[in-house]
Amino acid sequence: MSEGEVKVLGTWASPFSTRVRIALHLKSVNYEYLEENSLESKSELLLDSNPVFKRIPVLIHGDNKPICESLIIVEYIDEVWSSGPSILPCDAYERADARFWATYVDNKFFPALKRAVVSGSEETKRASMAEVEEGVVMLEKLSKGKAFFGGDNIGYLDIVIGSVFEWIKVIDKCTETQLLSQAPCLLEWGARFSSHEAVKDVLPGVAKLAGFGLKLKAKI
Repeated sequence: MSEGEVKVLGTWASPFSTRVRIALHLKSVNYEYLEENSLESKSELLLDSNPVFKRIPVLIHGDNKPICESLIIVEYIDEVWSSGPSILPCDAYERADARFWATYVDNKFFPALKRAVVSGSEETKRASMAEVEEGVVMLEKLSKGKAFFGGDNIGYLDIVIGSVFEWIKVIDKCTETQLLSQAPCLLEWGARFSSHEAVKDVLPGVAKLAGFGLKLKAKI
């Protein structure tokens, strides 16, 4: 499949864009990546492709068929390019469990991470940090005894958690809380995940993310 048949609209700092690109890399799918400057403006292509939420990421496949929302896109990639390694678990219960934890990451854990980085209110920061610390403890327990959350290979939950992992490091860097020093299994998993061939060229890096967080905080 040529690059022109698959396009990704995303932003380098967005974990939601990152997870889409990792899924495509795992499946060895060639694609064209189109960077959006979401802090400044939104392209006509983005607004036309996602008129409901007007946000990245968007996967455009074939004859201008847009698929929106990162978790939906990852599942779509897994179903359409079925010849590559499976991303979602084959077992129905394990698949449901992975989706549950993905929902937790997107609806509770990452919003708390973001508030801890960009909020100007000390009270909000303290409350958010408590949620983040609780989340790190849960993810540490979830990661024990396995090379990856998906077992021996990167899977759905690895992609979801891995896409926000560097934001935990940003908090450690900016606040000197050392959250990950209390989660050795999660830290070891993060090193394995970040060095994987499908991942290492997509992650933006902690220093760059920290700088972006400061810009985002100033804008907010």
